Amino acid sequence: MDDSNRLKVAIQKSGRLTDNSLALLASCGLKYSRGKDQLFGYGENMPLDVLFVRDDDIVDLVQEGVADFGIAGINVVDEHSLGLLERGTTEPLFTREHELDFGRCRLSIAVPAQEGYAGPESLQGKRIATTYPRILKRWLVEHKVDARIVTLSGAVEIAPRLGRADVICDLVSTGSTLVANGLREVQSVLQSQAIFMRTSVPMSAAKAEWAGKIMSRIAGVQAVKDSKYVMLHAPGHALEQIKKLLPGSESPTIIPLDASGTRFVVHAVCTENVFWETLESLKAAGASAVVVLPVEKMLP
Repeated sequence: MDDSNRLKVAIQKSGRLTDNSLALLASCGLKYSRGKDQLFGYGENMPLDVLFVRDDDIVDLVQEGVADFGIAGINVVDEHSLGLLERGTTEPLFTREHELDFGRCRLSIAVPAQEGYAGPESLQGKRIATTYPRILKRWLVEHKVDARIVTLSGAVEIAPRLGRADVICDLVSTGSTLVANGLREVQSVLQSQAIFMRTSVPMSAAKAEWAGKIMSRIAGVQAVKDSKYVMLHAPGHALEQIKKLLPGSESPTIIPLDASGTRFVVHAVCTENVFWETLESLKAAGASAVVVLPVEKMLP
């Protein structure tokens, strides 16, 4: 396959999404080597290359078709999409394919620790510092709050201390940074996590075929991220009760254990957590030789 038919995925070059993004690609089978500049990873076993870029560039690269896929936070994607609407573009040239269940955080309002907060109306007339002015503006309009947005490129949490703002709207994960700067979180504006995007720019047939494979593999990894494979022995009279106890299992495989037809082997993919209490309940119902294994991937 020539280089023009190689797929590219843009991910954060360094930050809270990087390691999980690379782990996801590895789960899809990708092996790659990075160039000297460390900004490009060449896919060795499939025509998929990795671009290591700034957060703010990921959506643009996917929208323009420079990258066929991208992994970014909902906060970044929403801010970019709202910017497109401001410029008169009604539909972004990408689709949001999967929520990836990592990089969870929230965009929140935080006020000085000693100040009270009685809801969005408390922000009336305030100066709010943020790096996400469009998302904040949308939220303020929804809540009919007239406040001044102070757009900063970083160090938002120190804006009140410097007198540049009264309160802030910033990403929060653990909240420790807020506490260290004398602030407290009072209002969530947006819940965020990493998402997998695909460009809407047309692809060649060769690229589209591989793109479909990548999407299928990601769906397979996502489908079983919390799943467990359970194997056990059970007497015939206990099968119905045991099937009810297997969490999130729709149709377990049941195979006769011997010619007598009185004992069976049960195999099931459980899409919910399997706790010790679950195993104890299975044993009490008559199950034996219960084995629980992690599920790495499953092709839907």
